[in-house]
Order: sequence, then C-alpha cells, then structure tokens
Amino acid sequence: MEHFLQDIVVVDAATFLAGPGAATMLGDFGAKVIKIEPPNGDGYRGLVGRYPVPYHWLLTSRNKQSLALDLSKDAGQTLMHQLIAKADVMTTNFMRSQLERYQLTYPTLQAINPRLIFAHITGYGDDGPDADKRAFDVTGWWARSGMMEFIRDPGQTPLMPAPGMGDHSTATALFGAIMSGLYKRERTGLGCHVSTSLAANGVWANGMALQGVAAGNDLAEHRQNAGWVNPLSGAYGCADGSYLVLTMINTQREYPQLCEALNHPEWLLDERFADIRQAMRNRDLLQQMIAEAFAQMTYDQAAKCLDEQGITYAKVQTMSEVLADEQLRAAGIVIETGDSQGDYDLTIASPINMVGEAKKTPQRAPDIGADSLTVLRELDFEESFLQELLSTDVIVDGSQSKGS
Repeated sequence: MEHFLQDIVVVDAATFLAGPGAATMLGDFGAKVIKIEPPNGDGYRGLVGRYPVPYHWLLTSRNKQSLALDLSKDAGQTLMHQLIAKADVMTTNFMRSQLERYQLTYPTLQAINPRLIFAHITGYGDDGPDADKRAFDVTGWWARSGMMEFIRDPGQTPLMPAPGMGDHSTATALFGAIMSGLYKRERTGLGCHVSTSLAANGVWANGMALQGVAAGNDLAEHRQNAGWVNPLSGAYGCADGSYLVLTMINTQREYPQLCEALNHPEWLLDERFADIRQAMRNRDLLQQMIAEAFAQMTYDQAAKCLDEQGITYAKVQTMSEVLADEQLRAAGIVIETGDSQGDYDLTIASPINMVGEAKKTPQRAPDIGADSLTVLRELDFEESFLQELLSTDVIVDGSQSKGS
C-alpha cells in the first residue's frame, strides 16, 4: 500500500475544528475522508469572512472529498445511513440533541454497521450536568481547565489563546482514540464508541499544575498573591527587538554558566548573587540585571553566548519566522504543498509520524459538494438514485464551482 490507512473510509460529519482535525490526520495517512457538509457549506468555511480564501479551511480540510448533503431531510438521513454502512470511522461533534434529530446516535449507527468506529467530540465529557452544554476551545479547553487563569500576571485580565490551540490538541487525542478503536476492532471484529472532550484535553494539558494543587501546592495562587519571578525561566528582550525565553532546570550548575554567557562573571563575587540560593533570595534584582544584560545584545549575539555555555533557550518567534524556520522545514513540520494557486504554498503537518510510512502530499481543500457524485459513484450507488437525490436537493453537485 502507498499509504497505510488507504483502505479506511472515514465519514467526517464534524464541524469547525477538533473533530475535522482528527479526520485530517487520518487523511494524511491515506484514509478516504468524506467531508459531510450542508448544501450551503460548512459554517467553518466562513469563520474568517473578510478573506477571499478561507485559509483555515485549507488547513483542516486538505485531502478530503466534499459531499454536500441535507441531513434535515429524511432522504438525507437515509443516505447518511447508507454511507455509514460502508464506512470504517465516523467523526462528529454533534450535541446529543443533534445526534438524535439526525438519527446519528451510536446505538442507531451500531445497528447499521457493527464494525463502525464512532468518534465523538464533546465540550465537557459524556456525563455530568454540563454534558449537553455547547463549548469551543476558548471556553472548554482554555478557560475551564484553569490555564487561562494560571498564566495571567497579578491584576492582568486573562489572555485569549491562539486560534484553534485547544482544538488541535483535542483533534490529536481523538486521532489516538480512533486508532485505538481500530486496533480493538482488529482484536474483536467489532467497532466501538470512542470519545474525548475539550475539557479533558485542557485539564490534561494543565495536569502538572493541577496535580500540584491536589498535593497542596497551588502555584497559581502563589503567582497571584506574591507574583511569580523566576529569573532563570523567563522571557527577555534583546537589543534588536527580539525576545528569547530561558528554561534552566539544573539551576545550581547552569546559573554560573549564565553569568559567563552574559559576560558578568563578577556577579558570582557579589555575596547577594554568589550562588543560586543567594541569587534567588534577590530574584527581583537578579531578573532586572539579566534583563539589562540581554538588552545590550542582539538576539544572534545572545544565542551564540548561550549556545557556548550549553544553556537551554529559544527565540520567541513571530508567525512569519515560524514558517521560515529551517529546522521546522527540515523536520517536516512546516511543509510545501506544491499547490500553484499562490495562497496555499505552505501548510502545517499533523504532529504524528510513523517511520517508514509516508503521509499524503497535501491536496487543496474541496469546494462545497465538489465530490458529491464522485464519492457516491465510487461507493457503487446507482446513477438513477443519484439523479433523484440531485433533483430533490438532498445532495448538491458542486463539481463545477470555483474557489474554496
């Protein structure tokens, strides 16, 4: 096989980001992904309306085929059931009421296809008082998990996350759940219901700090009440306007190396800063001294000095710098698409790799319903049946449309 999941058929009936993101990862490894969207298109297409090309759609809907299908009609639900009968995986983030309305609950689909992996994303989990509450990654992953509160400085209004930050991590978790379900099917011959939630992934991402709270050490409370100053794990500005961030774990060994890197070995002769214990007792002043030292150096100068001393650091990169990062390009994290239309030269790879198994070259996300007829013909539906679906507006043929 050219790609190791090419015999897997995925019905992607999720919207926005986390659920479709998991289907994207399956498609990267060759799965046939059928993107189900309403006749007027998935609402995620229009999220960033002022751009002529929905760049976010290009990322999440690559390597997929679009089937525009009206699930509000009985015939649309019947067709969906026929698709499920031929599928290996279905992804969805529909709420319970929507699953019931469209006859897509797991017991219904399990009866149609006992081998189906039903992969469901929720906001807050399958059970509990908020199980049916709507959520986005900002609310379920970022705010509800404690991370939004944890990172703010005293008196600072909590900060918003990067777009899709929680959705993408949750998509990765759902991909893992789906692969686990497929493995179980190999063992038992039967499909299963797998799930994850935005809240579960946010709390897991914040798990280290939360475990501290469980043990009686609330770092967030300390940060808000007393301020959080760790001069050896912080961000500093350089003379050229760049920022870098230090992460020093073995502080007893690395602190003298930092003094050397900053061309201030005399700090170690000052009793206030003679060793790391004394330096941390004067941490506010030490932080100021470190900041002033970095402010005298360009980023390249600072990087050279830190590298010579073996100190762990990273540049706080701009978005454009990330896309141009030589290491990220070489590692296949930022990848070239080969697309010739000028708005999709680069894309972001999914984060899981398997040595010896190639991923598909990213193919441009489809137009609304661009593959409706192709998908159904490939699944051996009769032509007369397809024409009936078209004439009753159950499906839309968008194969002649232009743009994403």
